[in-house]
Amino acid sequence: MSEAEIQQEYAILERSKRNPRAFGELYERYFDRIFNFIYRQIDDEDVTADLCSQTFLSALRNVTRYEFRGVPFSAWLYRIASNEVNKYYRKKKRDNVFSLEEVRVRELIEQAHESWDEEILQKLLVYLKSLPTDMLQVLELRFFEDKDFKEIAFILDITESGAKMRTYRALDRLRKNFNLRIKYDVKE
Repeated sequence: MSEAEIQQEYAILERSKRNPRAFGELYERYFDRIFNFIYRQIDDEDVTADLCSQTFLSALRNVTRYEFRGVPFSAWLYRIASNEVNKYYRKKKRDNVFSLEEVRVRELIEQAHESWDEEILQKLLVYLKSLPTDMLQVLELRFFEDKDFKEIAFILDITESGAKMRTYRALDRLRKNFNLRIKYDVKE
């Protein structure tokens, strides 16, 4: 996010603190991203819509308490969404199911400069779904949502080094099981 975008977002936030109607601009800006983030974890459109609504309602109710901490406002929304998903699964007491879109996985493979047939791609999708939730979340945020480690740490409420380590471990598992040549830099 550029400095100008952060300043624009900050101005909207300040207006939202005084006038809840101004929050609509933030809702419009981030709804699709938050909806897709939740959907990939829930794989149920109705539940996703409910959790997305809860996310934005919670953000609206607490916008006056929001403080800039070096990460964009969107990171705060992702954190709220992540917490809503976790609450949902605790309530349901079932395993998390991520809906990994084939298109997104293809993008990851292209980043690795790999060319695979459909059978291997399907095996990769199955394998990704078998990864622990914490590893799936960092892969989702890092590669599909293009978040930096500082934002990932904030969203998942872990340290920046913890975000880097989870990413490293998840990619290491993929490399070992699929001979992927994904490049990553834990310094970012």
